[in-house]
Amino acid sequence: MLFNLTISSDFIHMLLRLFISIVVNLIVIDRLYYQKSKRREFYFTFMLISMAIFLLVFFMIFVLEDMKGKTGIGIGIGLFGIFSIMRYRTDTMPVREMTYLFVLISLSVVNALAATTSLTELLITNAIVVIAIWMCEKRLRIRPCKLIQYDRIELVKPEKRAELIADLEQRLGFTVKSVEVGGIDLLRDMAILKVYYEDNITKASNSVDSKVKLKLNELTENGND
Repeated sequence: MLFNLTISSDFIHMLLRLFISIVVNLIVIDRLYYQKSKRREFYFTFMLISMAIFLLVFFMIFVLEDMKGKTGIGIGIGLFGIFSIMRYRTDTMPVREMTYLFVLISLSVVNALAATTSLTELLITNAIVVIAIWMCEKRLRIRPCKLIQYDRIELVKPEKRAELIADLEQRLGFTVKSVEVGGIDLLRDMAILKVYYEDNITKASNSVDSKVKLKLNELTENGND
């Protein structure tokens, strides 16, 4: 029948697993990722992709009975193709964001396929992943840094490092912890500096810290945040 109002026990079990998946994803995205990065565009991406992957895997594996033999291997291979959509615009996805996306996709697949696994075992599996992410975030703290086009190249000499730091602190307004000197353009008297600084206010990175120039669409996005 086209309109069948009955709900199977498998579907109810799926809803419970979907609820667990959403809660775990919220913990990972909101409490672990977003607290440091504050990048709302990836918050949106991570949440919706993880839910879409869960439902896609469930309905292709457990609902389409006549396709089970074809989709078993196809889903496994096809999931790797998901990373081709990581380039929504022209910029590549940062390594940290790519890692989070892979973890969330993996959790969604595990939760969707765990039809024969008890809820207790499923909760323990998800908890292990969340604890592992928390330990990595706790141990490997993000060092706030900025890429800067610097005009006083006479101060980039190693023996003038103290003067360079003092000048950066005066002009930028925050405490500089260390400085790395990159490319130097002698024709334009300019050097690229990677400045690590102490941030006691936001304690989070942002989407433009590591960029020297912004594109028009990035200026529009950051202006609307």
